[in-house]
Amino acid sequence: MSQLDILMVVLRVAFGAFIPICFIAIGVWMERRGAGFIQDRLGPNRCNIFGFRAGGLVQNLADGVKLIFKEDMIAGHIQHKFYFVLAPVLVFFTALVSFAVIPFADTLILGGKSYIMQTVPLDIGILWFLACTGFAVYGIILAGWSSHNKYGILGGLRSAAQVIAYEIPMGLAIVSLLVVYGTVNLSEIARFQGQLLFGFIPMWGVILQPLGVVIFIVAAFAETNRTPFDFAEGESEIVAGFHIEYSSMKFGMFFLGEYVAMFVSSAIIVTLFFGGYQIPWLATETMVAYAQPIAIVLMLLLPVITYYFTNWIRKNNVSHYNRQNDPLVREANVYIKICWILAAAVELILLTLVVINPSADGVRIFVVLLQMASFLLKATIMCFVYVWVRWTLPRFRYDQLQKLGWQILLPMSLVNIFITSAVVVALS
Repeated sequence: MSQLDILMVVLRVAFGAFIPICFIAIGVWMERRGAGFIQDRLGPNRCNIFGFRAGGLVQNLADGVKLIFKEDMIAGHIQHKFYFVLAPVLVFFTALVSFAVIPFADTLILGGKSYIMQTVPLDIGILWFLACTGFAVYGIILAGWSSHNKYGILGGLRSAAQVIAYEIPMGLAIVSLLVVYGTVNLSEIARFQGQLLFGFIPMWGVILQPLGVVIFIVAAFAETNRTPFDFAEGESEIVAGFHIEYSSMKFGMFFLGEYVAMFVSSAIIVTLFFGGYQIPWLATETMVAYAQPIAIVLMLLLPVITYYFTNWIRKNNVSHYNRQNDPLVREANVYIKICWILAAAVELILLTLVVINPSADGVRIFVVLLQMASFLLKATIMCFVYVWVRWTLPRFRYDQLQKLGWQILLPMSLVNIFITSAVVVALS
């Protein structure tokens, strides 16, 4: 194995491990800021380091320190302590490894060698994802059972029933997609969506499977235990459900696992239905052929985007009452300078790409970086949809949850399979 091969393996593993973990901070920040905006309040704006609040991100650091140094105790009535400790690790680990098979860019060709942009390049990618997400519920059930607490057991039972009710429609929605794509390989699925329907419509899953995307997204909300499907916790009914007996970082692992699962489910939704890393109307080979014109367009757009973004910072990072030498304004000025410095650095890189005719390998690296940025942007937008729904819809009743899964989504997914199969056979 050459040094380049080793470097590519390290970079792929690093991306697959650190990006979901980094998105925990982004997801928590988005949750708090989104909740504050929807509820017409400020959100996190107190915790700071030398006056810098980072828009509320410092609050995440404070919460992390609090969880690490909080007393870690196991109640005396808990008999199966090994399983009690194993449960949160299982929830977090299964959420993290689910991301390993999701492609974040097209295959990179360097020096005549092809490198698949997946942490674990498996041909059965979608089956790996379903297996890992289905296995995560065992951690919740194990937590509820080992807690020896009636609320914990109820939370575990609710989670098991919920997974059974929504795994089936999710799997059937994927069957409809596989009829269209003809493969379970996620890289091939993402590559398929780079084509154009009728010569001008991107062949994304949301276009080819409009009913399937609704079924899958609703089931994904239920799989991640997000509101309005957070019955396993149900604060108003069963206090905290399966994690009621947990404290310190054992609770923190459940908390982190939820946000990793939210990011991973957003990434799989993007990969299956919204083109994955694909940029509309710009397939990989098209981007390679027109790399320099694309770089020129980006050079023109970047200052405009930076201008509006810094104006948004200046408008929102200010106290809601008159303060002499407002510290929020001073903080905003620092962030604005950082944004312009970063924009200037990117402009310099793009200018180099335009002026100096790079090698074929350099062009392909540039294209892969753009595709990674496209993938992460789409996943971030989908994460915001999770936050949006949580602070918009109330929790359903439990009978409504089961009715939606068994009496509505299941028949819809079966009908969708028959319609999709008929159309594919007719057009074949």
